Amino acid sequence: MSGPTPPFDRREGLRKGVYLLPNLFTTGSLFAGFYGIIATMNGRYDVAAWFILISSIFDALDGKVARMTGTTSRFGVEYDSLADLVAFGVAPGLLMYSWALKPFGKLGWLAAFLYVVCGALRLARFNVQVDTVESKRFLGLPIPAAASMVATCVLLFYHLGGSGSIRKVSVLILIYVLALLMVSNVRYYSFKDPDLVKRQPFGFLVLLIFLIIVVVAEPQIMLFSLMSCYALSGPASYLFRLPLLRRLHKGR
Repeated sequence: MSGPTPPFDRREGLRKGVYLLPNLFTTGSLFAGFYGIIATMNGRYDVAAWFILISSIFDALDGKVARMTGTTSRFGVEYDSLADLVAFGVAPGLLMYSWALKPFGKLGWLAAFLYVVCGALRLARFNVQVDTVESKRFLGLPIPAAASMVATCVLLFYHLGGSGSIRKVSVLILIYVLALLMVSNVRYYSFKDPDLVKRQPFGFLVLLIFLIIVVVAEPQIMLFSLMSCYALSGPASYLFRLPLLRRLHKGR
C-alpha cells in the first residue's frame, strides 16, 4: 500500500534500537555547540569559537563513521540536523550578536536571527534534496562551514591582540553574506568524492603534510584563511562558469 508510513511503524523501528557510535559523535557535536553558548553568555568569546570548531569536527566524524560502518539511519539524519541547528545555527548566531552585533541595535539582532533562520532553511533543504542532488557538491554554503567562518573570525581577532567585544560594520556585512550564501544556489565542493580515498600522487601527500604543519604553526590565521577561501570558492566557481552557462542558454 502506498502512502505515508503509519505512526506505529515508526515506533516499531525505534524499538529495534539505534546505532550508538555515530549518534555519540552527534551528541559530542551538540555538547560542544551547547558549551559554546554557555561560554558566550559568560563573555568568553574565544572559548566559544574553539568549541564551535570542535563541534564541526564531531559533525564531520559522525557522518563518515556512519557511512564506513554501514550504520546510517533516518533517526541519525534527523538527530544530526537538530544538533547542527544548535551547534552551527544558534551558537554562532548568539556568539556574533554578543561579540560584535549588539551595538548595531535592531540591525544587529536581525542579522543574528537571519543567520539562524537561513541555517535552519539550509538544513531543511538539504534533508529534502539529499537523494536528488549531486553528492560531490553542496547546494548553498554548508552550515558547519558558515559557523566555522564565524568562529575563525573571532579567533583571528583575539590572535591579533583584541579582547572582549568589537564593533565593526564588516562583521555585520559578513553575517548577512553568510546567511544569504547558505540559502543560495551556489555550489560548494562536499569533499565526499570517493576518489579522495583512493591512491593519490606522492606530491599530494607532501602538500597535505606541509599544509598541516602551516596550520599548526599559525592555527588562527590559517584556519581563517582556509574557511575564507572555501566560502569564496562557491561564488568564484559560479562566476567562472557563468559565461559557459550563458552560451549554453543561448544555444537552446
